[in-house]
Amino acid sequence: MSALLALLSSVVWGTSDFFGGTLARSRPPIAVIGGSQPFGLALVVLIAVVFGHWQLQTEVLLYGAISGAIGLIGLMSFYAALASGRMGIVSPIASMGVIIPLLIGLARGENPTGLEMFGIVVAVIGMVLASGPEISGGAPAKPVILALVAALTFGVAIYFMALGGSINPTMTIIVMRVVQVSIVLVIAISVRNIGGLDRKDIPTLILIGTTDAAANLLFATAAAIGLLSITSVLGSLFPVVTVILAWWIHKERLLPIQYVGIIATMFGVLSITFGR
Repeated sequence: MSALLALLSSVVWGTSDFFGGTLARSRPPIAVIGGSQPFGLALVVLIAVVFGHWQLQTEVLLYGAISGAIGLIGLMSFYAALASGRMGIVSPIASMGVIIPLLIGLARGENPTGLEMFGIVVAVIGMVLASGPEISGGAPAKPVILALVAALTFGVAIYFMALGGSINPTMTIIVMRVVQVSIVLVIAISVRNIGGLDRKDIPTLILIGTTDAAANLLFATAAAIGLLSITSVLGSLFPVVTVILAWWIHKERLLPIQYVGIIATMFGVLSITFGR
């Protein structure tokens, strides 16, 4: 079940990232985040009320706040990278942050089976193949650097999200969203500007915010019941979805090696899924 939830979080995250990156091409990234996150917050609050998860522990408050603040930096960097570079390059680079929770999970004694470990290695290699050839082919430095910043911050945020999720997944995501919305609100009040958002952006903002929050909740729940070393990898396969949507909707060209990377990633997922 944890593998399925983590994999589903990747699908939902990839969809959210695609639409968030697309809107960030015409609106400032901070505006996209600020306009979308309140809808995500409303969704998880509703879930907490309906399912009776409204309990706040000190650890959840701490882990959620850290994950929210660091994750906000990651989101800003990621959307800025998506807006200034090709999604087929940026998204796979950002996903490499999975190495952080992966190594932490292994270091703290998690012991995946041989087939699961094989799948982890193949999936990570697949993500590298999906981005490496494009980088060496002369991609602009700005989106690559921003994507690397996103990778680092996402990796740390995922780890603390998993820690909070092991206690109360729903409340962890609520705390994350409260922190992010509060920071963005302070920024908006300080600059007295909402980044040019208007009414026609609302449906897209709702889609971005709710899917991002849903993906967070799915991953936090998966990490609470499964191995971090496995769920972190399965939850970081969102580039496959983003790349496919970019190819389908934006007509972004993919190199043959990127197709190999996508196939390798999927093979790794199958190995992880059936390895236990």
